[in-house]
Amino acid sequence: MTAFRRVALLEATSFLALLIATYIKHNDGGEVGVDILGPIHGALFILYVVLAVSLRRRAHWSNHTTLLILLGAVVPFGGYVVDAWLGRQPQLQTD
Repeated sequence: MTAFRRVALLEATSFLALLIATYIKHNDGGEVGVDILGPIHGALFILYVVLAVSLRRRAHWSNHTTLLILLGAVVPFGGYVVDAWLGRQPQLQTD
């Protein structure tokens, strides 16, 4: 669970950085940020989804909870919300 929470934070941070890089790209023409951050964010996104699906049974998440956790990967700041929620779940504190 600790690894998933770390990935959630990294994925959320890379998503925000990619959004900023995209804004800069469209206003200043700087494509380097998107070229670098795009693949990094893509890998973290895939890792987030794979970990979430693999943890579903062990954590006893309902379909609704799993959907909300997966939604956290596509909404800005979502990974931060997921990490905070997981941190408040006492039964999920152990690895």
